[in-house]
Amino acid sequence: MKNTTYEVRFYKTEVRKNTSGKVTSYRVRWSTAGKEWKKTFQKSAQADAYRSSLVTAAREGEAFDLVTGEPAKWGRTQQPEMTWYEFACKFADFKWKAASAKYRQDIARALTAASPAMLAGNKGKPSDLALRTAMRRWAFNTKQRAEASEETAQVLAWLAKNTLPVSALTEPATVRAVLDVANTRLDGKPAATSTIRRNKTILQNALDYAIELELLTTNPIKSLKWKPPKVTYEVDKRSVINHAQARHLLAEVGKQQPSGQRLVAFFAVMYYTALRPEEAVNLRGDNVLIPDLIRNEETGEMEEPADDWGELHLANAAPFVGREWTDDGSLREERALKHRAKGQTRTIPCPPALTKLLRAHLAEFDTGPEGRLFTGVRGGELPSITYCRAWRRTRENALTPREARSPLAKRVYDLRHACVSTWLNAGVPATQVAEWAGHSVEVLLRIYAKCIVGQEEAAKRRIAEALKDDEP
Repeated sequence: MKNTTYEVRFYKTEVRKNTSGKVTSYRVRWSTAGKEWKKTFQKSAQADAYRSSLVTAAREGEAFDLVTGEPAKWGRTQQPEMTWYEFACKFADFKWKAASAKYRQDIARALTAASPAMLAGNKGKPSDLALRTAMRRWAFNTKQRAEASEETAQVLAWLAKNTLPVSALTEPATVRAVLDVANTRLDGKPAATSTIRRNKTILQNALDYAIELELLTTNPIKSLKWKPPKVTYEVDKRSVINHAQARHLLAEVGKQQPSGQRLVAFFAVMYYTALRPEEAVNLRGDNVLIPDLIRNEETGEMEEPADDWGELHLANAAPFVGREWTDDGSLREERALKHRAKGQTRTIPCPPALTKLLRAHLAEFDTGPEGRLFTGVRGGELPSITYCRAWRRTRENALTPREARSPLAKRVYDLRHACVSTWLNAGVPATQVAEWAGHSVEVLLRIYAKCIVGQEEAAKRRIAEALKDDEP
């Protein structure tokens, strides 16, 4: 029979432990016509049973397949192995329903980044760009896959025929190659630390699913000697603006055309109440409670009350993800607040300076569709490209060339960092700041430790006081 042999040799089953020594696996080894084969199992009984089946087949004079290494008759009765491409699509579908739109996108990116290491050959291979685009936007998107164009469908058909079986991941070299390519940018440099950790976690979850489908017996990623890079969570204090700089920047925002005036209060709520951009975008008129103007009995004019503090009551956020990832085709997906369960809210005090800006904003622009506080020039949802572009121009105009090149308020998100730093430096207890900002106290102090000014000098004074008695 073609592609078969009767030359079979068996070796002792290997007992293997992972780096921690807590997980044991069992590897069956044999060779056909001089080519060595290996198969790993979680339990010794499974390995013994599999090895016994191989030995029995050899004793009964059965031919062994040179392609699979197993008895040829097994291949006629067993289903073909699942390819990486088929499995990756299946994993994306498995996760789709319960995943947020943002996590769906992260899964697609991780699978796309890892897949080049699982290609079986290059014959007829489409361009790298065509492959990446087809995988990220279509193959690993449950909603979009069936809608792929004819050209994209041809790329996906090539992938379906030219990826290795999932069982190839039992080889450590293959797993390491998958992790290496998933954690490398297109220019060959390492990806961002957060991307590396996220991709590794997603791929590890995927291979847990492969075990559930009985495509693997152990998760090969967990047994690799792989040290994740350290993540820096601390805010760069060079990015944090002071109050004078904030007022100057907000004044400059109003000069930007055509949307500057309607964006002043948008940026202000992030600076004064530490909202995340996706929370500010989703702010409704009903979420804002500010005092009404009062009438001066002597002059008859409307005036601001003496206590002009208000409150913001947040219930939801709406991060931008793109129409192809949301269930209803909207650009943003309305979700529960970050780090909070669905239905939980967050209340934040609104200082008088912000109260005035919100009152003026509502007087001029009112609320838009669905009661949104901030809208685009044409009345629809405020696009992220609109406020990001306005902020970029504001920095260019309001800051010196040296400041503009620095990290100072470089991102819109840095306004939130400035607010939290202001609260902490004002002496507001960390527990209260954490509640207003939507953090745990532990995370809050880890992120903003370097932004709390004055602590170092105070510590030096206390040390000097303690050492006074030692002075000659």
